[in-house]
Amino acid sequence: MPRVKGGTVTRRRRKKVLKLAKGYFGSKHTLYKVANQQVMKSLMYAFRDRRQKKRDFRKLWITRINAAARINGLSYSRLMHGLKLAGIDVNRKMLAELAISDANAFAELANVAKQQYNK
Repeated sequence: MPRVKGGTVTRRRRKKVLKLAKGYFGSKHTLYKVANQQVMKSLMYAFRDRRQKKRDFRKLWITRINAAARINGLSYSRLMHGLKLAGIDVNRKMLAELAISDANAFAELANVAKQQYNK
């Protein structure tokens, strides 16, 4: 059986990993073994944090809505329940944006929610 030389394939694979590890600190961007470990860990973090990011933004929106709701004399849960009773279907991202950019429009929504909740 003839001898197989796998040098080009191995080099290509290693260069691909080192290219992904570019910018890492210390030997993590120069030594293949360490770089490969770090690249695998980094890909795991990236996978996890794509999902984590969605949770983080939802938490941020809820915090902003709650702050604006309390300025208008409501708690977050009462505001959301009042909007649901009124049949107003606005997602949290848009409510948070209204709370920041257009306080008057948010105040009108809060008043509608307050009226519905107090019925």
